[in-house]
Amino acid sequence: MAIATGKLSSPVSLSFADTPKPSPKEEAKSQPIVVMHGLFGSKQNWKALSKAMAHRLNTRVLTVDLRNHGESGHSEEHDYANMANDIVHFLKEQELEKPIIIGHSMGGKVAMNLALKQAPIDRMVVVDMAPVKVKLSTEFAKYVGSMKEIQNAYVKKQSEADTIMKKSVADLGVRQFLLTNLKRDATGDGYSFRIPFETLGGSLEKLGQFDFVPGVDKFDGKVLFIRGIKSKYIEEKEMDAIRSFFPQARIESLNTGHW
Repeated sequence: MAIATGKLSSPVSLSFADTPKPSPKEEAKSQPIVVMHGLFGSKQNWKALSKAMAHRLNTRVLTVDLRNHGESGHSEEHDYANMANDIVHFLKEQELEKPIIIGHSMGGKVAMNLALKQAPIDRMVVVDMAPVKVKLSTEFAKYVGSMKEIQNAYVKKQSEADTIMKKSVADLGVRQFLLTNLKRDATGDGYSFRIPFETLGGSLEKLGQFDFVPGVDKFDGKVLFIRGIKSKYIEEKEMDAIRSFFPQARIESLNTGHW
């Protein structure tokens, strides 16, 4: 199934972690689950939660690295149409029929693209992302600038990278999250970023897009939206848009921020 509007590149092969069904002889309490991370994240962000879900539901859980993230392949094209197309091919490769899709932030918009383009999914969980066009926070451009400065400094220690990033990213938790993308280079002498941060930086405007029409495009399956009260990604004014695209949507709020 082709997913998209606009230019599609060749599908990117996606790295993934596979948590198998813990008790193969017992009946699963859920369809298999596929989890997608947010911008600058990776499958590692969901490692503990994936194991918990697999054990609680006795089902297979697969967490993927989206294109240009983690250990997946890179491409100059980074938009929701292409990321969704990658996932469609991934589902075929893994022979997953009607899985549950979970997506946080950027991964949440990938999930919504899949659902609204009628990809073969059962139901969906969207974590702190609304089906609307938004302008991404200027913080993301700061993150990219900081990564570029670190790369150009040829740092020998992760502490050196943290010192550089601290100048523009005050929050320790956010710095630690971003620096999970810093890996020892092939020579073993220093560190470099495993993600193409300049490609991602050049795609920030695209990542704010949502190319669907309320009342025209919709997904009739079950959807859970999880909203962070301290976050600005799902606000009260966007509740109507959620219900227009997803008539069976259930919205729950947690006393958390976006991350």
